[in-house]
Amino acid sequence: MRTLLTADHVLAFDGTTHIELRDAAVLVDDDVIAYVGPASDAPADVDERIELGASLLMPGLIDLDALTDVDHLILDSWGTGEQSRRLQWSEEYFDRSAHVFTADERARIREISLVQLALHGITSYMPIASEVHSEWAESADDFLRMAEFSSRIGLRGFLGPSYRSGVNVVTAAGERGIRFAEERGEQGLADAIRFFDEIAVLGDPLLTPVFLPCRIETLTPALLAATADAARERGALVRLHALQGDFERDYILAEHGRTPLELIASQGLLNDRLIVPHGVFLDVNPRVHGEDRGDLGTLVAAGVSIVHCPLTNARYGSELETFRLYRDAGLTISLGTDSFPPDLVRGIDTGVSVAKVQNRDLSAGDLAGYVEAATLGGATALHREDLGRISVGAQADLTAFRLDDVRMGAVDDPLRTLVLNGTARDACLTMVAGRVVMRDGRIDGVDLDAVRSDMQAIFAKMRAAYADRSHRTATADELFPPVFPVRS
Repeated sequence: MRTLLTADHVLAFDGTTHIELRDAAVLVDDDVIAYVGPASDAPADVDERIELGASLLMPGLIDLDALTDVDHLILDSWGTGEQSRRLQWSEEYFDRSAHVFTADERARIREISLVQLALHGITSYMPIASEVHSEWAESADDFLRMAEFSSRIGLRGFLGPSYRSGVNVVTAAGERGIRFAEERGEQGLADAIRFFDEIAVLGDPLLTPVFLPCRIETLTPALLAATADAARERGALVRLHALQGDFERDYILAEHGRTPLELIASQGLLNDRLIVPHGVFLDVNPRVHGEDRGDLGTLVAAGVSIVHCPLTNARYGSELETFRLYRDAGLTISLGTDSFPPDLVRGIDTGVSVAKVQNRDLSAGDLAGYVEAATLGGATALHREDLGRISVGAQADLTAFRLDDVRMGAVDDPLRTLVLNGTARDACLTMVAGRVVMRDGRIDGVDLDAVRSDMQAIFAKMRAAYADRSHRTATADELFPPVFPVRS
């Protein structure tokens, strides 16, 4: 199948970085790119033409912290102190935890989330979910169902169920801590290994098994080491949420006598197969030491990649210190959304704006750097040089954003216009391995009205369940009050 795509603007790859081509074309031959150049010189012998017109055709966006769950940020990203601890389990709930959702509901949640990724122009993803409403964490069976849907819809997934040894809890006195059940962590890793090996046997090019343990403070050193062993034996990627905040750092220092980064290194995980969301709490952060004492150099020397989630970080009140510093140090930076909406355009806009404020310098708004992070950076983290670029021989993973909506305003540079005036909801094409997944807001076989109604019902069930888990005796409405009082 030979498909020719034309657009007013194409973000092509010159072997080093992206370049803009105008009035250009991309020829897709089955699942790879066979031609990139002027539309006037494009091959004529094609089976299908997709004329995108006033659009930006660019490499498919890579989201390495993609929400595949019901988003809780809409509930818990407000307030401080007591309010910030509403999300955690009560210590009492630890002993009677249960799934909020049935297996079918959990499968539907993931289906809805993957549909949202496709609608927002994401072609490759690594999933993230909240374990708060699970009995413990995720399971291989849950993810086998997700993998089947992901491949069927046509997205490129880097998948593995989460697992952990402990859970963040809040005591009756309102103090935060962690309760452990180490055997559950061991069972979770065994389940993740089973999933990995079953997916690997399938040989599906759209499904890559990886190891996705939970937050570092909920993992014992033994489970970290066992994860490193399992990944090394399989040549697998590991994504580990770490270097995120004060509690994580203080807890690990107190329990293990070393920093989170030192703990990662001591258990054999510090290598070029490690991907770390969010990487915010390094020594350069003013809330740590406020100066470079070697953390960045350690990550760079090991080949570690981080997943920067600028929009979610800002919503929770933290950011990289700084994007420019990390990038200048040579660290591989990829991007993630981590919450709803899975909108990397809004994420890039947030990151660029925050960088200007942090540095008090307009030139610190490195739009090119952020776009590279969403494409080339993700590809580097995944060890996939055939992704994140539009060049001959690369995988035909493409995303297009329409620029002709009157709400977009005047068009100058297409990327500046998109980031400043648009969002990922302006995506008009998502293509993976040469197959159109989404076109003009439609996905074959997906009832978007049902997606919306199901999501609302699922959210209502999730929200109501907080009252059962909270250390406070309160209803969900009391836990999550409206912005202004509601009158009937």
